[in-house]
Amino acid sequence: MSVKKTRIILDTNVLYAGLYSSKGASFRVLQAIEKDRLKLVMSTTLLFEYEDILKRNQIVLGLSDEEIEKILDYLCLQSEHQKIYFLWRPHLPDPKDDHLLELAVASGTKLIVTHNTKDFKGIEKFGIISLTPKELMEEII
Repeated sequence: MSVKKTRIILDTNVLYAGLYSSKGASFRVLQAIEKDRLKLVMSTTLLFEYEDILKRNQIVLGLSDEEIEKILDYLCLQSEHQKIYFLWRPHLPDPKDDHLLELAVASGTKLIVTHNTKDFKGIEKFGIISLTPKELMEEII
């Protein structure tokens, strides 16, 4: 019998925080992905955003180009990939977050994990909620 995993869209700020420090909920979210307790949903746009943030901050994160590529490859292997055929833009206060809403709608994913939940006000009308990493970990424990 298979256990249904919680499908999530992981905002870049959570990936960054989880790689920056092993002490917080963001790191525990990454561990839950590794332990196959959470299923990432990803688009090409989100992958490129991950790559951009990691490469711009690689000195702070202490990662080489090769390590960043391995992280991105791993995330791709662990993800459900979703093409986006329609755009809801602009909808959110920060237009850079609209692609996360589009990914959630296109994939039917009900959960966006972010440190900036205030930037996702109004997504409830799409049947989607945003949680912080801490809130997510409290829900799945």
